[in-house]
Amino acid sequence: MKKVYFLQTCDTCKRILKEVNTDGFERQEIKATTISHSQLEEMYKLSGSYEALFNKRAKLYKKMDLKNQTLSEADYRQFILNEYTFLKRPVFIIDDDIFIGNSKKVIEKLKATIN
Repeated sequence: MKKVYFLQTCDTCKRILKEVNTDGFERQEIKATTISHSQLEEMYKLSGSYEALFNKRAKLYKKMDLKNQTLSEADYRQFILNEYTFLKRPVFIIDDDIFIGNSKKVIEKLKATIN
């Protein structure tokens, strides 16, 4: 399976989607089509952590002052399900591999896997 979760209004997501060959990928824009419980569980199984999937750079994270709270894995899970902006993006799934976020290291590894 090849799938990418992204946000259409995110300039970084747009840039990465242009850089990476997404032919054959199922594309899900997370604002238009929210992430289901089963999709999040699949991402969790591949990543091993809800915190790894959580976007700590979201404006809402700062607005809600979450950095000064102690969050559990269950908290991270619930925040991601409640608000699309809390999913670190983009998320690429290629068979049993997951690539989370937009760091240079992650994107280089993703490109190497696709090519």
